[in-house]
Amino acid sequence: MPKYVLGISAFYHDSAAALLRDGEIVAAAQEERFTRKKHDPDFPSNAVQFCFEQAGIGAADVDFVAFYDKPILKFHRLLETYLAFAPVGLKSFRKAIPTWLGEKLHMKGKMTRALGSKPKNRYVFPEHHESHAASAFYPSPFEDAAIVTMDGVGEWATTSIGVGEGNKVKLIREIRFPHSLGLLYSAFTYYCGFKVNSGEYKLMGLAPYGEPKYADRIREHLIDLREDGSYRLDLSYFNYCQGLTMTNDKFASVFGQPARSPETELSQFQMDVAASIQEVTEEVMLKTARYAKEVTGKDNLCLAGGVALNCVGNGVILRDGPFDKIWIQPAAGDAGGALGAAQFVWHNLLGEAREVQPADSQRGSLLGPKFESQDIKSFLDSENVVYEECTEEGLADRVAELIEQENVIGWFQGPMEFGPRALGSRSIIGDARSPKMQSVMNLKIKFRESFRPFAPIVLREHASEYFEIDEQHDSPYMLIVAPVRGEKRKEVDQGLFGLDKLKQVRSVIPAVTHVDYSARLQTVDGERNPRLASMMRRFHARTGSPVLINTSFNVRGEPIVCTPEDALRCFMGTEMDVLVLENFVIRRVAQKDMPEVDREQYLSAFALD
Repeated sequence: MPKYVLGISAFYHDSAAALLRDGEIVAAAQEERFTRKKHDPDFPSNAVQFCFEQAGIGAADVDFVAFYDKPILKFHRLLETYLAFAPVGLKSFRKAIPTWLGEKLHMKGKMTRALGSKPKNRYVFPEHHESHAASAFYPSPFEDAAIVTMDGVGEWATTSIGVGEGNKVKLIREIRFPHSLGLLYSAFTYYCGFKVNSGEYKLMGLAPYGEPKYADRIREHLIDLREDGSYRLDLSYFNYCQGLTMTNDKFASVFGQPARSPETELSQFQMDVAASIQEVTEEVMLKTARYAKEVTGKDNLCLAGGVALNCVGNGVILRDGPFDKIWIQPAAGDAGGALGAAQFVWHNLLGEAREVQPADSQRGSLLGPKFESQDIKSFLDSENVVYEECTEEGLADRVAELIEQENVIGWFQGPMEFGPRALGSRSIIGDARSPKMQSVMNLKIKFRESFRPFAPIVLREHASEYFEIDEQHDSPYMLIVAPVRGEKRKEVDQGLFGLDKLKQVRSVIPAVTHVDYSARLQTVDGERNPRLASMMRRFHARTGSPVLINTSFNVRGEPIVCTPEDALRCFMGTEMDVLVLENFVIRRVAQKDMPEVDREQYLSAFALD
């Protein structure tokens, strides 16, 4: 009889479920994709049900249920923090404690009620950073590796260094709350007017428009950083321990301006602040990586935790760090903790053997729902959608032709991605050579800020021709930023500042070249994503370019689409030109009787993010 381990992350941020069968990943998904509520923190009932359906089992068949952290230990940290700052923080205390006393301390009972059954054996609660570390190492292609996990906070740990060897993971160093690189970065996210826990990538994208002129002030006032990557924050500048905001007036006095109000105009000041905290963050990440090499002696590095989604910092570690290779968990944030918790139980606690795969064992992170062509056809017919049905080879040719004609494509293929990045399964795709494509996709398709960069997808065999990345390295999960090669760049006016830099054509692939000539690239190969690779090879044959734009299939504030219904609704609610659902090509100009979508109503259904 096979053994099943169900991993769950829930009740804080970005709930998810992952299922193992005899140690192999059956399925994994985030709850937000089903409920259409971004970063849904509720129990992942829909994600769990999907995992069960993929395995053909029910809750009574599960041997172990692993929750991704220890709620009681986290509660102790909250109590100690409130007591340390009392009576300041009473409002925050009153808001948090009823939820804990009513729900979060009774996790076993809550999960049993939600699942409808107890596991055959027992519930297991690894520590938060153990779950992150397990998610980083166990799917990786390494027999042994150093592990670094960095995030806001788990129970107490905020940064951990560990070792993975064979089927064991062990944490050996940690930095504890309230000193946290993740919370430091979130404080600047808040200060620059973005939403904490979801706007950090906006801060990273804003940084290249500025100059790091405030970096020394950050080092002088906010963080005491040592050569080994350890650090302490001056808590008098922050409010996250005792209040409902991240920063205070003393923090603002360091930079001479109050926090920006959300949705107000961005200024050069916010761009310079973003550049400054990004520089300091990269410095901390690199020093931590070097210390991890020193204390572990390993040649490879695995990364997880929310800070590991800082792909600019990851690129610095890859280029300037001491490791031969690095592997980053695609679902590096809390969602990935569900997978890591299950793997921690299987390998670390049960002692089951681990079989290392040459690429990795996460199957391209394409672990979510997929839909059969016949079901899609029936759906399209019921909605009076006009479509072309293509053969496998014909689809690659047709889509490559449409992209060459500067059409924006909604690309829906195979299993949905697990993690925050669209990896060519639920993607919006366009021609990276087009100078206008970046602004068109930002303003007419994604309905988001004009400064936001788009990521390139590049055929793996051509990656080093366009980007400064060694041929031995791979970036299948869009978690590495690399510079565009000098020979692919174009001369620009160096006297422009801020958003004026957007007007310049910086390379032969301007739609995916950020203002500092960087790009958050995804390498594509036929093994992980054969249909996407086939289409890209046809596009390369037609145009000579192995590079396309890839962004997530959603609008601002919406989770990535999950179902064909989600995809069609998004297609009709935006100005996308073409929708590709498996082998079906749907062109907007061909539609006559398809139901209309009220665009304003559609966009207003999602909170600004």
